[in-house]
Amino acid sequence: MAAKEWTDCIKNLKGVVLDMCGVLYDSGEGGGIPIPGSVEAVKRIKASDLQLRFCTNETQATREKFVAKLRRMGFDISVSEVFSPAPAALAILKERGLRPHLLVHDDVLPEFDDVEKTNPNCVVIGDAADNFSYRALNDAFQVLMGLEKPVLFSLGKGRYYKETDGLKLDVGVFMKALEYACDVEAEVVGKPAPMFFQSALTDMGIQPQEALMIGDDLVNDVGGAQNCGMKALQVRTGKYRPSDERHPTVTADGYVNDLAGAVDIILKHRGQ
Repeated sequence: MAAKEWTDCIKNLKGVVLDMCGVLYDSGEGGGIPIPGSVEAVKRIKASDLQLRFCTNETQATREKFVAKLRRMGFDISVSEVFSPAPAALAILKERGLRPHLLVHDDVLPEFDDVEKTNPNCVVIGDAADNFSYRALNDAFQVLMGLEKPVLFSLGKGRYYKETDGLKLDVGVFMKALEYACDVEAEVVGKPAPMFFQSALTDMGIQPQEALMIGDDLVNDVGGAQNCGMKALQVRTGKYRPSDERHPTVTADGYVNDLAGAVDIILKHRGQ
């Protein structure tokens, strides 16, 4: 994106929404490592006149646990600033009186302590990591097939993500397997669902055209935000692949090497 176009995109901004894994840090053994410059970049946004929220499809831990992990890395971040799929899914389950069969990571189970789970009438699938076994998938399949009107919730729909030792399959792969087997369409809670982005915007009290999304996932971060009416940048960190810049259906409003570079450009054009 040319500098003039950048100016047009950012001069009226009131808020920034950041993805977390692949933008702030790369996950992996020991909790992962921060991406160079990202800790300072978050501090610079918070010191500016822009509001900041974080939208993540992280479902391998509770919000409290992964916020604590990021704070240990040096990030200035609080739980109230983070929007993740599990709490949003819990609200939907309570509102609709649903009892979930959970196919999720053990560390995110506490997010669902407040909902009845006996005699399930829906399935919730998240990034279960090593809990994705044939038996676990088949159990979820059997629950769905036993329902007159199967209801499947997916906490995000990513294809893969990056850890320090390489790329890992994400929840979307297993969501698609259940959709195919049960002839059902999952309700996605999290990115790229427009309402997920809208929840962060509502919390900031701003309109989509006043916000900028920065993420490493072209389809779920960038495309999802654009479908919500936001501008969106893709960083060349995390799960970014050079082929993303030639994607047939999704084109970012700009591509930057990393979060630190994006913040440099944003604040420069705002005279900060």
